[in-house]
Amino acid sequence: MKRLLLPAVISALIISEAHAAPFTVSDIRVNGLQRVSAGSVFGALPLNVGETIDERSLAEATRALFKTGFFEDIQLSRDGNVLIVNLVERPSISSLEIEGNKAISKDDLLKGLKDSGLAEGEIFQQATLDGVRNELQRQYVAQGRYSANIETEVIKQPRNRVALKIKVKEGAVASIQHINIVGNKVFDDEELTDLFELKTKNWRSFFSSSDKYAREKLSGDLERLRSYYFDRGYINMDITSTQVSITPDKKHVYITVNVDEGEQYTIRDVKLSGDLKVPEEDIRALLLSREGQVFSRQVMTTTTELITRRLGNEGYTFANVNGVPEPHDEDNTVSLTYVIDPGKRAYVSRINFRGNTKTKDEVLRREMRQMEGGWASTYLIDQSKTRLERLGYFKEVNVETPAVPGTDDQIEVNYSVQEQPSGSITASVGFAQNAGLILGGSISQSNFLGTGNKVSLGLTRSDYQSNYNFSFVDPYWTVDGVSLGYNAFYRSTDYSKLNDEISNYTVDSFGGGINVGYPISETSRLNFGLNAQQDKLKTGRYTVQEIHEFTEKEGDKYTNFKASAGWSQSALNRGLMPTRGHSQSLVGEVTIPGSDLSFYRLDYSGQIFAPLTKNYTLRFHTDLGYADSYGSTSEMPFYEHYYAGGFNSVRGFKDSSLGPRGTPSDNDPDDPLPFGGNVLIQGGAELLFPMPFVKDQRSLRTVLFWDVGNVFDTNCSKAQKNRNEAGCGIKYDNLASSVGVGLTWVTALGPLSFSLGAPIKKPDNADTQVFQFSLGQTF
Repeated sequence: MKRLLLPAVISALIISEAHAAPFTVSDIRVNGLQRVSAGSVFGALPLNVGETIDERSLAEATRALFKTGFFEDIQLSRDGNVLIVNLVERPSISSLEIEGNKAISKDDLLKGLKDSGLAEGEIFQQATLDGVRNELQRQYVAQGRYSANIETEVIKQPRNRVALKIKVKEGAVASIQHINIVGNKVFDDEELTDLFELKTKNWRSFFSSSDKYAREKLSGDLERLRSYYFDRGYINMDITSTQVSITPDKKHVYITVNVDEGEQYTIRDVKLSGDLKVPEEDIRALLLSREGQVFSRQVMTTTTELITRRLGNEGYTFANVNGVPEPHDEDNTVSLTYVIDPGKRAYVSRINFRGNTKTKDEVLRREMRQMEGGWASTYLIDQSKTRLERLGYFKEVNVETPAVPGTDDQIEVNYSVQEQPSGSITASVGFAQNAGLILGGSISQSNFLGTGNKVSLGLTRSDYQSNYNFSFVDPYWTVDGVSLGYNAFYRSTDYSKLNDEISNYTVDSFGGGINVGYPISETSRLNFGLNAQQDKLKTGRYTVQEIHEFTEKEGDKYTNFKASAGWSQSALNRGLMPTRGHSQSLVGEVTIPGSDLSFYRLDYSGQIFAPLTKNYTLRFHTDLGYADSYGSTSEMPFYEHYYAGGFNSVRGFKDSSLGPRGTPSDNDPDDPLPFGGNVLIQGGAELLFPMPFVKDQRSLRTVLFWDVGNVFDTNCSKAQKNRNEAGCGIKYDNLASSVGVGLTWVTALGPLSFSLGAPIKKPDNADTQVFQFSLGQTF
C-alpha cells in the first residue's frame, strides 16, 4: 500500500509546491541539513543547474532522495528559477540497549542488529526496527519459545536523536507431551519414535533437553523417519502431513505425524552402465546391492561411494556415479542401475601445506604418498592425511582437492593443519633436611625445532644424587624412513651426604646405546638396538635379604651389553590421543657375550580402539612381560624387575606398589619396599566419552576405566615362599583391579593427566592411592 501511495503523494507535493510548468534551474538551495552533508544530497540528486526540469524529473529527484534513507520528509518548491529542497532528516541512534535475552547472546543480537542497520550512529528507520522485532520473534518461536514477547521502545532525544530499547521476555521452551505417529503398520510406534531426537519428557530430559521442541530438530527427525523406511524397501513411503499443536498456555506441544508406508520393494536385478575404466569384476566386487535383497537407499549410496573411491584411486577424481532405481509396481521390485561417468583422469599439479607455522614443510612432505605430477589417487591422498595425523604434531588435519583454474584434468592437493604441543616440560625445586636443595627438570620434544626429530633431556641434582639423561631419534635418517636413535645416561648416589638416612638400595649407572628402525609396511617397523651399561650396586642399612644373596653370588659391579630386536605396528588414526585403530609392539632383549650377567626379557604391548558411536569409543589395552636369567647367572637381576601400579598400569594403587616384597632384614621391623618380579600381567578397558559442556574435545579426553594387573616372581626366595608372599608364582586370582574416571588435557607443557580410582580387588600389602596425576604422559 505504501508503494502505491508514495508516488501519488510525491506528485501532489510537486504539483502544489513546484508547480507543473517546466523551468530552467538557475540555482539549487538545500534547507534542513544537520548531519548529512550537502555533498551527499547533491550526489544523490539527479538534477543540475542549467537543466530544464518538469513534473517527471521532480518526481524522480524526490524518489532518489528518499532512496538514500536519510530523510523522513522531502519537499521541493520553486522560487523563480531557483529550486528549493526542504529536507527533514531521520533521527540517528544515540544508544541501543537489550534486556532479558539469555538463549541468544547479546553479542549475536547486536551483530544481527548492526547488519540490519540498527547500531549506534546509524540512521533510524521505524520499518527496520519493526522487521527486526518480527524476525527475532520468529527465531524464538523456532526454538520452541512460543510465549516469547519482544517489546521495543523509541525514546526521542535532543538534536534529532533517539535511544532504542529492546526488551525480551524469552519464556520457557515448550516441552513435548506426546509424539503420535499415525498410519504405520509395519513398524510400531516405539520403534519409530526411538529414531527421533525429540523425545517426550522423561528423567533424562533434564540433562539432554530432548523434550524441548525446536522446528529444526523436527525437520531432522522427519528426514530420519523417511530414511528408515527407504533403507528397508519402502520407496513410496510418504509423510502426508505433520501437525504441531500448542496448548493455550504455550507451555506444551503435541506432535502428530501422518505417514503412508506403501509396499516393500526388493531388487530384481543390478546393472552397470557407462565407461567403467577399470575391470568390470573390480566394480562388481564393490556392489553391496544383490538380486533378491530388500532395496535400501543407504546400501545404494554406500555402493556409489565405494565405486567413486575405486575410480578415484585410478586418478578419476571427478568421477560421477549415480544409483538409479527403476521401480516395477506390478511385482514390487526395483531394477537398479549404477551409471558411471568417470570424466577425465586428473593429475596433481601441486601439493600445498597451510597452518604449519612451526613444523617445516619437508617434515610434512616426506609423509606424502601422493606425488606431484602423478595421477590423483583418492587412496594415496587419504593415506597421506592419515600419516600426518599419526605424527602427533597436529590437533587437526584437513585436505581439499580443488581443480586448477582453466583446466579440466588437474587438481591441487591442499593440506591444512592445526599444530598442537608435541612435547612436555617438567621442573621441580625442593628442599629436604637430609638432602639439601633438590633441583630437577626434563624436556621432551617429539618435533624438535620443527624438524620432526625427537629429543629428550633430563637432569636432577641434589646434595646426594645426580641424574642425567639424553636421547635423540631421527625418524628419517634416510629418505626411505630408516630411523636412527641414540641415548646416554648417568646416575650417581653418595650416601655420605645422607646424614645416616636409611635406604634399601640404589644403583649407580652410566651407559648409552644406539637404535635403528626399518619400515616394512605403511604401519609396521622392525627395530634393532645395542646398549652398553655399567651398574654399581650400593646397599643401605636395611637392605632386604634377597639383595644380599644376589651380591654374594654375582658381586656388586656389572658391565652388560644388551642387544634388542622388536616389531611394532601402529594403525591409529592419530599420534596423540587416538580414537580408532590399533597398535602393538613386541620387543626382545638379551645380554650378549662379554656381559657380567646373563638375562633376557620379552615384552608385548597392545591396544585397540573400537568406536561405539560418534562420541563414544571403547579402548582395550594390555602389557605383558617376562624376564629371566640364563647361563651362569643364577637369577634375574632384581634391579631389572617389573613393577606395577600407578599411571599406565593399575590406577588407584601407588606407583610400583604391587607385586612381591622383599624379606625384611634383621634390623628392619617394618615391611620393606616392593621388590618387583620377573612376570608382568596388566591390562584393562576404557570407555572414552566427551567432556560435558566443552565444545572443542580435541585437546581433552575423559574416560571411565577398569584396570587389572600385577607383578609376579617365578624365582622367589625361600624366605618369601615361607611367609607365603602374595607375588610368588603366577596366580591369576591375585590380580589387582580398580575402576574410576580419568582426564587428560593437552597443554603447552605437555599432556596433563588426572585420575580418581577405587580398588575393587586389593592384594595383600598393596598401597592404594585414590587421586593421581601426571604431567607428560597420556593414558
